[in-house]
Amino acid sequence: MNKVIVIGSGGSGKSTFARELGERTGIEVIHLDQEYWRPNWEKTPTDEWEAKVAVMLERNSWIMDGNFGGTREMRMRAADTIIFLDLPRLICLYRILKRTIKYYGRSRPDMTAGCNEIRS
Repeated sequence: MNKVIVIGSGGSGKSTFARELGERTGIEVIHLDQEYWRPNWEKTPTDEWEAKVAVMLERNSWIMDGNFGGTREMRMRAADTIIFLDLPRLICLYRILKRTIKYYGRSRPDMTAGCNEIRS
């Protein structure tokens, strides 16, 4: 297990799971939200994003959390392990609400600085 993607619904625990797996394995964790979003929820242009992901995929090992459908196929081809967190909707909704309250007005640790939970 050297190249792992962690996917699932918002609030399923992708970032937490990836972070803990990285701590246990010593493998670098890449939070795709942190790589994709620029301050104030500005998106990375598609061609730039695909090139950035391609470069990250060339590393010897990584754990990537995040969905990002536009690059999912290329990440799945590069991965040797895919972890899909399939939790009930109510648990995911509860977790989203909980983190919205916890990080209200500031960025989550797995996000780019300047991206608050509530989009304005």
